Amino acid sequence: MEETFTYRLATVHDLQDIIEIEHASFTLPWTQEAFYNEIVHNQFAYYLLIEADRRTVGYCGVWVIIDDAHITNVAIRPEYRGRKLGEAIMREAMHMAGRYGAARLSLEVRVTNYVAQNLYRKLGFHDGGIRKNYYSDNGEDALVMWVML
Repeated sequence: MEETFTYRLATVHDLQDIIEIEHASFTLPWTQEAFYNEIVHNQFAYYLLIEADRRTVGYCGVWVIIDDAHITNVAIRPEYRGRKLGEAIMREAMHMAGRYGAARLSLEVRVTNYVAQNLYRKLGFHDGGIRKNYYSDNGEDALVMWVML
């Protein structure tokens, strides 16, 4: 039987799942307090979840400010990777940003993360520039990418 995936916006009740995925995905994970502030206090932030059988298997953070949107982070549980769920949640986040009025969407990605860059290009993103020494864990540059929605 094929697994079905659903989407919904995160609430504070989802913080533990988000933190688990965050810590499994990044060398410099955001804190629970940072996600709490995003979900509760940031009027521009939306955190989209992807679920399988009511289990959160990934998330994508999006800021929408007037007609600009920005992906803050996107991550999938390690055991669910390789199943095109990153692509699926990115497509859903792009649609959501458009529904909230965004005309453009941007993100930063490590210059060495070719897998993610290829996914973003597949979704229509174009290179926009370099942010020097963007990542504080190793001083790596970030590639800024943009897409019109």
